[in-house]
Amino acid sequence: MSSESVKSINVGICGLGTVGNGTLSIIQNNADEIARRLGAELRVIRVATRSLNRDEVPGVANLGNDPFAVVNDPAVDIVVETIGGFEPAFEVVKQALGNGKHVVTANKALIAERGNELFAVAEENAVCLAYESSVAGGIPIIKVLREGLAANKIKWLAGIINGTGNFILTEMAAKQRQFEDVLQQAQELGYAEADPSFDVEGIDAAHKLTIMASIAFGIPLQFAKTYTEGISHITPEDISYAKELGYCIKHLGIARLSERGVEMRVHPTLISSKQLLANVDGVANAILVNGDAVGSTMYYGPGAGAEATGSAVVADIIDIARYLLADAKTPVVPALGYRSMHQDLEVLSIDEIESEFYLRITAMDKIGVMARISGILQEFDISIEAVIQKESISEYVPIIILTHRVVEKQLNQAIESIEAMADVSESITRIRVEPFHGEQG
Repeated sequence: MSSESVKSINVGICGLGTVGNGTLSIIQNNADEIARRLGAELRVIRVATRSLNRDEVPGVANLGNDPFAVVNDPAVDIVVETIGGFEPAFEVVKQALGNGKHVVTANKALIAERGNELFAVAEENAVCLAYESSVAGGIPIIKVLREGLAANKIKWLAGIINGTGNFILTEMAAKQRQFEDVLQQAQELGYAEADPSFDVEGIDAAHKLTIMASIAFGIPLQFAKTYTEGISHITPEDISYAKELGYCIKHLGIARLSERGVEMRVHPTLISSKQLLANVDGVANAILVNGDAVGSTMYYGPGAGAEATGSAVVADIIDIARYLLADAKTPVVPALGYRSMHQDLEVLSIDEIESEFYLRITAMDKIGVMARISGILQEFDISIEAVIQKESISEYVPIIILTHRVVEKQLNQAIESIEAMADVSESITRIRVEPFHGEQG
């Protein structure tokens, strides 16, 4: 593309880790293609990074370690925040927006927990705060929910939105391995951090689900109300019993709109082996979205990595560059997809949510125990869909029960009564079951 009379959009990057490097690499390697799409050049003119090795940052004139030097540079049109965490990331983004600069961030925790405040600053200054890369890496799910499905009333969405957890459950299912062994392998492969709690306890997925639910249902970001449960208690036996019943276990983020309010929850889930989500293995991500007009659609791809996430960052940069080139006065698409949010939609607590359940009960292998367990379930109006009672190899035997739909607080009362039985030896394992109302995607 001829450089004569071609406009330039100047980009500054704060943080040059995995995502920052991926972003810089894509802008530089795909410069000609981006210029053809945009009708202008994207130029990275300033980078702030802890490593000041110029050989690692080719083609950038201004290299330093102060991110505030980037956001205060009048020549920078778009600031990219890939620092991660809350500080200094929050102040960097807030000051950039306050300076009237557009910002692109890959920081899911920042958006989920501080996004309401930052979007208000962006609106006050008529600039964009874009965050496609904060959810599901290279899958453009933010654009799908905010723009592609804008004609729909979203009924529910469900996703495998953490690749580390999905890798662990995939390996446990394929090779009947214990959680701890597969976690160690995931750490050795670089899929899991030294402290894996954000991934395996569901916090990472809860950040992403909070963002998607806000866009899907037009509600303010409410991370504190997202129920979060990890996968460390899942055993190979649970996976095997679920398979016997026609299910597999996935660590899902689920958001649903009902007459009573909004559900936002991350937890291990039994889903039918026929579901498309059930066949998403390894570190891949996938999100199933159900809208009233379109029905169910599914989005699959890499949920992390330098190039996949960098692809989403650069797509946001290109969107903002188009806005700048059009000389628009205010962002065309609202930050969360709604000009007027639903302020009155209540987020339900997990105790109020209805679900089907898988229960694993370790009980004495003697006559009458199963009858007493069934009686307690009946006392709390919980009906049984299926039962597996395994052969005993000791005086105790695992009893597997699938229930029909029940409000969770009722089930909690029943579980408390069953665990109080002298013939029940351990805490009951409970996993929620999601049929998605027959929707196969």
